[in-house]
Formats: sequence, C-alpha cells, structure tokens
Amino acid sequence: MEVVFVCMQKRKKRDWSLTTEAGELEMKSVQDVDFAKGNGLVPVIVQEIGSNEVLMLAYINAEAFVETVSTDHACYFSRKKQALWRKGEESGNVQKVLEIRIDCDNDTILLKVEQVGGAACHKGYKSCFFRALDGIDEWKVVEERVFDPKEVYKKGDQS
Repeated sequence: MEVVFVCMQKRKKRDWSLTTEAGELEMKSVQDVDFAKGNGLVPVIVQEIGSNEVLMLAYINAEAFVETVSTDHACYFSRKKQALWRKGEESGNVQKVLEIRIDCDNDTILLKVEQVGGAACHKGYKSCFFRALDGIDEWKVVEERVFDPKEVYKKGDQS
C-alpha cells in the first residue's frame, strides 16, 4: 500500500486532503512514507515541541498515520496488542501534534507534540527515557515519576 500525504497551511490550522479508493488509504502529498521497509510499520520519534526533549519511540502503520494527520492527535500501532493505540485514551495524557517530519529515507517519522497531562510514559514518567546507564551494567532512574500507573490504568497490565 502506498501512502502519500500533504499539508496545506491555512491560518496555522492544517487542512488535510483524504481520498479513499479501492480500500486503500491515500493522502496527496510531497513525500511517500516507506511502510514496506518495516513490514507495514515505521518508527516514530516523539519530541516535545518547546524543549525538544525526546518523549518516546513508537511505531505507526498507514491507518494510524492517517488518523494522526487528520485529527492532530497522536495515534500509534501497538505491536503487543496488534491494534491502533490512541495516545492518552486511558490516561488522558494526550499528544497534540504540532508538526510532522520525515527522515531522508522516508522510513522514520518525527512528531513534535504538545504533551498534555505531563507524562508520555505509561510507567508514569514524563519521558519513556527515564533511566540512564550508571557505570557499565546498572540502569538508574533519573527522573521523577509524574503519576502512579496503578491509579491511572485500572483496566489491566501496563508493563
């Protein structure tokens, strides 16, 4: 499946053109996202717009990409659940997408987001990168926990 997207600026609000033909999702654009290289998925680096801090790494398929582009809210593909994962659906910690970039090989996406709710990580931290290597064999927590996952995710395991 080939996915093409385009962004047309209109008073700082994005208008996206979506077309569906023969069951394929198609968005007119300047660039193609190379989903084929990763068996239908591409990695997504998520960065906070103000600080440029890396919040997380996720994966996105064509359907999640179209939803992200058309709603301005981050939607990913959960490899564990084999389903779309709308960021903040349970926790309220949504990511408002302010800018979308693609790398030089068209196989990695960068989302610049406003992190609403203070935490991107399902373990309760602002960033999923809350541990740093201490020496050569020990990972040390270097950030403060923002929320208790047991209180936020009451439906089941969030590991």
